[in-house]
Amino acid sequence: MRRFRRAIVAVLALALVAGAIYAIVAVLQRSETLVTERCVAVVGSESHELATDQAANASLITAISVQRGLPPRAASIALATAMQESRMRNINYGDDAGPDSRGLFQQRPSQGWGTEAQVMDPVYAANAFFDGLVKVPGYESMEITQAAQAVQRSAFPRAYAQHEGMGRAFASALTGHSEAALNCELRMPEAAGDPAAVVDELTTAFGTQAATVQGRSVQLDITGTQAWAVAHWAVANAKTLSITQVDVGGRAWNREKRDGWQASPAPSGAVTITVSAPAT
Repeated sequence: MRRFRRAIVAVLALALVAGAIYAIVAVLQRSETLVTERCVAVVGSESHELATDQAANASLITAISVQRGLPPRAASIALATAMQESRMRNINYGDDAGPDSRGLFQQRPSQGWGTEAQVMDPVYAANAFFDGLVKVPGYESMEITQAAQAVQRSAFPRAYAQHEGMGRAFASALTGHSEAALNCELRMPEAAGDPAAVVDELTTAFGTQAATVQGRSVQLDITGTQAWAVAHWAVANAKTLSITQVDVGGRAWNREKRDGWQASPAPSGAVTITVSAPAT
């Protein structure tokens, strides 16, 4: 009888331990604090990762190239350059070689790039870089070190090459030439999103867009590479704009599910960007 009781106690103890472990695992799986936020571009066999703020800057630089009608190679060169110059961050300091260098491309006011305020403006800085790049004959077929150096006049021109793979992958995704190629894994937003803010940022990046706001969603009637460029831009900016879902071309990116791009019943021929609802 005692053995039987001890066996029952042991079984109950094991069940309690197993239940506790299951509960702990379930809580941990739902915990937002365990989510490592990042953005990854996968093109072909190559996979490259950026932090969320870097991806947002990459999306702006690339969107400006799309707005200007430049080839994806221009965006690839620009992204590799910005990564080398500033780690793709809008920094307000330079280095020993260029103490007055500022911004994403570390452009120097003393070298005629503009005022400090101008080169610290990411839109101005990206346009200034592209203004220089398009003046370089044959830049599309140049080695990235040659093209970037022709614009930047860097003391370390060979350093740009180490970022070519990243630049190529993110440019291919963000120009819309590679579909469903950019995924950001994010925690759920802490604040409600604003569809009007999404439209404003879209306009800054791509120029005037025929966007329709419906409740918490922004819809754009666009297709092809332009649609995927906007969709990937939305994913890259989901953290700051509290975007929770992007639908395009029969595919959807859902922030909460964190499973990348999946099949969606949403119709083709439009991009729909949905932001988080106010807390209740």
